[in-house]
Amino acid sequence: MSEEVVIKYSNQFKKLRCAYVKGMGKAPHKPILLLSILQQISKGIITTNRIFITAELLLAFKQNWNQLVHTDHKRNFSLPFFHLRSEPFWYLVAKPGKEIITTSSKSIKSFKNLKESIAFAEIDRELFLLLQEIPNQLWFEYLILETYFANSKSIYLRPERNYEEENIEYAILNEPKEVYQNHIQRLRETMEEDEYEEELFVRGGLFKKTIPRIYNHTCCITGMKIQSSHNLQMIDACHIYPFSLSGDDTVTNGIALSPTLHRAFDRGLITINSGFLVRVSPSIQEDESKFNLSQFEGQQIILPEKEKHFPSQESLSWHNKEVFLL
Repeated sequence: MSEEVVIKYSNQFKKLRCAYVKGMGKAPHKPILLLSILQQISKGIITTNRIFITAELLLAFKQNWNQLVHTDHKRNFSLPFFHLRSEPFWYLVAKPGKEIITTSSKSIKSFKNLKESIAFAEIDRELFLLLQEIPNQLWFEYLILETYFANSKSIYLRPERNYEEENIEYAILNEPKEVYQNHIQRLRETMEEDEYEEELFVRGGLFKKTIPRIYNHTCCITGMKIQSSHNLQMIDACHIYPFSLSGDDTVTNGIALSPTLHRAFDRGLITINSGFLVRVSPSIQEDESKFNLSQFEGQQIILPEKEKHFPSQESLSWHNKEVFLL
């Protein structure tokens, strides 16, 4: 990569359009988000120039904020993700059929609005290729810290682990359902609405990552397992008892399914009984095909290695009674 390209993006990073607040200085939101993206690229989590709104990115943003921001600015992930569009290297892409709804001050309304309306952001491909190289990663990390966090840069350590992510994953894997549900209720009562939306998004994202992992990234009914060098996920984490009704993201309220089987399960065309056998709804009519659902009738599902991670009998019973179509 030419020196001219490095200089070009260095100047753009040094001149971010950050709001100035009297008594607090320039808003740190944009540089914190860029630092978080840089870390995700260096770890191989972000693998293209498309920047998606993910649990991992949100948690990195929060961890970097807590470490580097010592002013009274309010932490808000939505603001920089949206307002980076004023920078020449950042482009927002709306979801099909959606409009990016802003407030009267031309800002984003909420985290809920952000994730419902924006599919992803794109950075210049030239910039993404630049950030693939370790020397450039270190340079831009240094540049951000030196330019925007001169007073706190001395305590910065590039994080190899995210402790909040590990704590939430531990809760998903190990907490009894009632303990987890009570914790979610306390968060609802004590957090502001936008912060609570972020919390649910993070927990849902980690549930989606944890469930396939304990099922060895294998559909528990079909046995389908697809792996890709591009870090793509082809097996879904499926709630047995929907989170919107149960408030339960623990591992025993989840199973790993291929996307087609996930839809069939959510629509009640299949269920799993107390013996972990598949039942297929008698209401369906199918042509002869190697892809039909009826071939799975009575089949034992693939279970996690540890019994404590097996699907909850209570959740399965709820799905049998309330969702399965007879």
